[in-house]
Amino acid sequence: MCNRAIKFISICAVFATSIASVVFAADEKAKNSGIEVQSVAIRLLEEAEVPAQEAGVITNVAVREGQRMKKGELLTQIDDQVPRLMAEAIKAKYDIARAKATNDVRQRYAQKATEVSQAELKRSTESIERFAKSVSQSQLDVEQLTVQKNRLEGEQAAQEQQIAVLEMKQQESELNTARAQITRRRIVAPFDGVIVQIYARKGEWAEPGQKALRIVNVDRLKAEGFIRAEDATEHIIGQPTRLMVEPGGERNTFAGKIVFVSPEIDPITGQVRIWAEIDNREGRLRPGQPARMVIGQL
Repeated sequence: MCNRAIKFISICAVFATSIASVVFAADEKAKNSGIEVQSVAIRLLEEAEVPAQEAGVITNVAVREGQRMKKGELLTQIDDQVPRLMAEAIKAKYDIARAKATNDVRQRYAQKATEVSQAELKRSTESIERFAKSVSQSQLDVEQLTVQKNRLEGEQAAQEQQIAVLEMKQQESELNTARAQITRRRIVAPFDGVIVQIYARKGEWAEPGQKALRIVNVDRLKAEGFIRAEDATEHIIGQPTRLMVEPGGERNTFAGKIVFVSPEIDPITGQVRIWAEIDNREGRLRPGQPARMVIGQL
């Protein structure tokens, strides 16, 4: 029994060593000789058909095709006169509500009045203790009632101020909603990129979801292709790549690195889809351009 166990452990060790050797060999192949990537295609990493979010007349198309834009810059403007007027009206209501919410004059007055009435009641009580019947019972009752009245007025003033704060918050929420309606009528760049197509025209009616412009980012591209399943180990992510293109017969090489390996294997070809990110800030590469790619050291 012990001999069988030792033999089984030895077989497992050999099997594990074989697997490790295959993985190591694939990694070494990527590092040294390189892995040729099949069917390489250069594609965009960031692209968007920027839509209108609200209905309205297009009052301004602020860009032209080929223009570079920064994230958040205005592309197209939809008429926002009505939401602007609404925002101004709500802003006035908000200012009134804010003035009420921050006005604590009545509360401070009630507090002071309570202090004064309590002092008067204390003096009357002390006077009675020293000289009996120096203050009539009816006068004492009036002073006690005044103290209670001032306290209740202070509580009422505090409650009214709390309500004013809630009304201010309500108006603030409505003001933010109105401002959001204004913002939604500004079609802006979702990321840094180049305008490649304009669908919107000044004076036309836009509907929510209607495409206004197409913007792409060519500063970073991805080179997508396929490699054999046995070469697609988890260690291949982060490996450097060489992308070769030959425009006009001149060969150019671009550095990149693998950032994605598909977990799926094509049952027909036995290949795995991968892609590398390529720096293209100089603009020498174009999506759709034919290329070759090798995974491995430069």
